[in-house]
Amino acid sequence: MKTKRDFKAGDRVRLIEMGDDPDPIPAGTTGTVAGVYSQRDWLQLDVDWDNGRSLMLSIPPDRVERLSGGTSESNSSS
Repeated sequence: MKTKRDFKAGDRVRLIEMGDDPDPIPAGTTGTVAGVYSQRDWLQLDVDWDNGRSLMLSIPPDRVERLSGGTSESNSSS
């Protein structure tokens, strides 16, 4: 499971999957983490998406990868 230290405000991320939202952000969309909130057994990321939307992720079930220096690290539910 991912913890708060896996993400921080200012991190750049790319969405892999957001399956449960009625109006999801499209997979592949990039954005900037605005806030990180650890819950009991899941993580909530507040993301300002590059397409102009602002929508939180719940990990799990949402899946995102953190971008860093032209490479990416997968940070998803497993």
